[in-house]
Amino acid sequence: MARPTPLSGFPELLPGQRAIEAHVLDTLRRTFELHGFAGIETRVVEPLDRLAKGGEIDKEIYVLRRLQAADDQDDSGQASQLGLHFDLTVPFARYVLENAGKLDFPFRRYQIQPAWRGERPQEGRYRQFTQADIDIVGHGELPFHHDVEVMRVMVEALGRLPVPPLSFQLNNRKLIQGFYRGLGLPDLTTAIRVIDKLDKLPPEVVADQLVELAGATPEQAQRCLELATIRVPDTSFVDRVRELGVEDELLETGLAELAAVVEGCAPSAGERVTVEANLRIARGLDYYTGTVVEIFMSGYERLKSVGGGGRYDALADDGKTTYPGVGVSFGVSRTLVPLISDGVLTSSRSVPSAVLVALVDEESRGASDAVATALRARDIACEVAPAPQKFGKQIRYAERRGIPYVWFPPVDGHGGDAHEVKDIRTGDQVVADPATWAPPPEDLTPRISTSVMTKEHP
Repeated sequence: MARPTPLSGFPELLPGQRAIEAHVLDTLRRTFELHGFAGIETRVVEPLDRLAKGGEIDKEIYVLRRLQAADDQDDSGQASQLGLHFDLTVPFARYVLENAGKLDFPFRRYQIQPAWRGERPQEGRYRQFTQADIDIVGHGELPFHHDVEVMRVMVEALGRLPVPPLSFQLNNRKLIQGFYRGLGLPDLTTAIRVIDKLDKLPPEVVADQLVELAGATPEQAQRCLELATIRVPDTSFVDRVRELGVEDELLETGLAELAAVVEGCAPSAGERVTVEANLRIARGLDYYTGTVVEIFMSGYERLKSVGGGGRYDALADDGKTTYPGVGVSFGVSRTLVPLISDGVLTSSRSVPSAVLVALVDEESRGASDAVATALRARDIACEVAPAPQKFGKQIRYAERRGIPYVWFPPVDGHGGDAHEVKDIRTGDQVVADPATWAPPPEDLTPRISTSVMTKEHP
């Protein structure tokens, strides 16, 4: 059989790299659950008509069908048009509608799952990738304070991760729409979509498009750009916006909401995560109606955002009830795979084992197994050496795998009944009892290290 070649856009991690991802996922789950978010998992497929409802990424949807099935029939003879979900929002909206009678609202959920998108693979963009989402959804209404809560929880969660510093760039669609309405722009939706291109196009090009596509005058386009240049780490943006002289009731609501989110997130921010009001952030998707956020990673600005989200007043609608929500999505694969590839994130070992129990000979394998059983009973991950080689070779075996401790059972005629354990990093070896000994807490699981980034990689 020929050696297989990797599939572009479908990253696979080695064991040590997987330990990094597992640490990140465990940290996220723990933080989300500390704030009362319940974990769910949705199916990987959705009807194509639901997936394609937005119309923006139809060409990127992977279709699912059996190889030998008729072109458009499943086993029951019904039309079968299924696709793999490309994010977690669409299946979550369907989940809420299907289970509304069984859920308690406001419903707080987190979801960490793979998604699939058939786009051109590149750094940070993959055809299979893992996302971590949190959302709070209401029944008919959802008070604004949940916007503050969701943003604060994600700030706290990401602040616990061993990644380069992250920046939450916050804005509010009401602020943008109110400003444009106060200016008298004829096409607010198009204006928002055009402003959202500022990270890709020069300001003068964006200004021209505001005139050509959104019906703005050159003066109005310039005012839009002035708004988009406001970026501050506190609530001083309120006065700066008012200094532009535009008045509108919706604008005032947006200013108040954004100020509340910035202030509410500040206690959870720090060196690891910063929070800013950035009035150029628009997020092009039409369903956002209030708070919006983009998350960027220091040294990896080339990835664009590694997360984002906001308020949507109509996540789902069954014709009788509307389910508004607010949520944030973090791109786990988008963030971790480049960091792992660049050696920014490393793991101290490639296996969970903290201890390798040495094997004197095959006849004493049962004794070594008994030691391992005693250690595992106290949640100490360990494994027994695969073969009774010389102890020097067994130590080198542990070194290659990053296992920090080697346990030596008693050897007949050498040491009596004493067990000994050796820290092979320092050479320290002590007498130990399998029923009571434990490594330091920091050695119980693989340690994740982060290299300091001084500049962006080319």
